[in-house]
Amino acid sequence: MEPNLGLVFLSELVGTAMLVLLGCGVVANVVLKGNKGYGGGFLMINFGWGLAVFAGVIVAAYSGAHLNPAVTFGLLARDLASGTEVDWGLLPVYLAAQFLGAFIGAVLCWLAYKQHFDVEEDPGAKLGTFSTGPGIRHNGWNLVTEIIGTFVLVFVVIGFGAQNGTEDGVPGGLAALGALPVALLVVSIGASLGGPTGYAINPARDLGPRIAHAVLPIKGKGASDWSYAWVPVAGPIIGGVIAGLSAPALIAGVSGFAV
Repeated sequence: MEPNLGLVFLSELVGTAMLVLLGCGVVANVVLKGNKGYGGGFLMINFGWGLAVFAGVIVAAYSGAHLNPAVTFGLLARDLASGTEVDWGLLPVYLAAQFLGAFIGAVLCWLAYKQHFDVEEDPGAKLGTFSTGPGIRHNGWNLVTEIIGTFVLVFVVIGFGAQNGTEDGVPGGLAALGALPVALLVVSIGASLGGPTGYAINPARDLGPRIAHAVLPIKGKGASDWSYAWVPVAGPIIGGVIAGLSAPALIAGVSGFAV
């Protein structure tokens, strides 16, 4: 059965908006002064982002809950590598919904924390609520980190989906992994690989909120760090594509499950 493009768009938009609202929200809670969770630490952010993915997957089952252009490109690469027919018409629908949903989620986060953004004096804390930045700035190595982290995300999603199968009529995506396992996977990636770059592992999650930061009337917000913005876009896409291209051979060879 052909998926309804309008419902695919709405599913991805709502799911990605929920993901970013809760994900950026936990960062705001930890880094903006005056919050109940202020100073909660990086592990709190890891768990918050994992649970944000959980919520996004739950509400975006119809589209398969990609919620991430890297997942979309990774699954496309997997289909090309395995000789599966590709519906190219779905690609712009997914990408448009993901980036718009991420922007909306970031705006909602700003509204929820408006008073705290107003009193926060550190522009870096404000930008860090919206988008990622490196601990040590070196775009080449930061790119490598994002590639590796996103490879883990997409490769495990594809592997788990191959073991469990995918529900009839539901496109492959994070939903094929299941809401709780994918949430734990994101927590694991953040705790293990997130320190160097803040683990965007999702171009929409970084670029949509960065654009929101640039256009919203945030008091004393400073610059949006556009010189770095390409890293959390290119790195995840490269990592996702590598995972998609390698998964059919590697997963089938190791586990015996067809991808």
